[in-house]
Amino acid sequence: MKIESIVLREIRLPLVHFFETSFGRTTERRIVLVEMRTDGPTGWGECTAGEHPFFSEETTDSAWHVIEHELAPLLAGRDVAHGRDCPALLARVRGNAMAKASLENALWDVEAQAAGVSLSKLLGGTRATIPTGVSIGIQDSPEALLEKIATEVSAGYQRIKLKCKPGWDVTIFEAVREKFPDITLSCDANSAYRPDDFEHIAKFDDFGLLMIEQPLWDDDFYYHSLLQKRLTTALCLDESIRNRRHACAAIEMKSCRILNIKLGRVGGFSEAIAVHDVAARLGVPVWCGGMLESGIGRAHNVALSSMPNFQLPGDVSASRRYWEQDVVAPEITVGANGEIVVPTIAGRGYEVDVDRIEKLTVRKTEVNMRV
Repeated sequence: MKIESIVLREIRLPLVHFFETSFGRTTERRIVLVEMRTDGPTGWGECTAGEHPFFSEETTDSAWHVIEHELAPLLAGRDVAHGRDCPALLARVRGNAMAKASLENALWDVEAQAAGVSLSKLLGGTRATIPTGVSIGIQDSPEALLEKIATEVSAGYQRIKLKCKPGWDVTIFEAVREKFPDITLSCDANSAYRPDDFEHIAKFDDFGLLMIEQPLWDDDFYYHSLLQKRLTTALCLDESIRNRRHACAAIEMKSCRILNIKLGRVGGFSEAIAVHDVAARLGVPVWCGGMLESGIGRAHNVALSSMPNFQLPGDVSASRRYWEQDVVAPEITVGANGEIVVPTIAGRGYEVDVDRIEKLTVRKTEVNMRV
């Protein structure tokens, strides 16, 4: 497959409801999309970097710059047979995992279409459906949170994840468990706590949580290992796991008992598969985290979640939870049983609504092959 050009677009999508974590509140997403045009099919990728360098060092603007000036020129004009060949071609650029993932994932989409197979099958997926959970941000009041949980439980989601931080944790969990004693519940701190909080975090064991996600520093294994020894509840690492080496180290240090895999955080499908395989070999279940993606990134998450060691419901929820109108058709939907049907048609499985994307585009550039 010859990559003839790579088109970058920034689109802006307002959320139907604000999403708040320990980092702050988000009301609109600035999303960088990659359209990879080849001498065969056209593939699409999405950069999951945020507007600010809070979750990671990358941002919408830094990723745009790196893709346009560093990464895309390394691919434009090349013949590339497989998506798995992409990391080596981009290796001279250090870091910038989310920027790299947007290009690599588009190439996997191209490869799947060219081969006439679903992206899920190309990745090694085995599931016809995937179980889904939902992540609920910090709300204006406990009452508002309980209302949102009731809505999502009624929609069939199999796991409810609550964002938490100091001051929005134990009393909230108490209120939730009083009203919803039997739901599968987890929490995500996005690194909001420190070792001085160990005694407080130990109280989380009282609420029958499926997991406590990333309570401590975003680059830590050691203190998570100490905390896991004090808890009955499983810790799950997210931000700390950027590649297969990190996954192996975290598991062997007993820093966690569950892993979250995010495509952007690990740099694309190739490394996500490697992390999945390490965790499977060491007997640790994984699940797919979300980054407020549009339907393009969400379609990639559906395909990834079809792999066999994705044993727990992920954050791959329905388009309508986030967007009044998504940029793919059909939009991604969740059945009453809390599952998404994995597409079987060639490629990502969802058509990109290019006309809508063009209307949402606030900047655009094209990187062509070198003459």
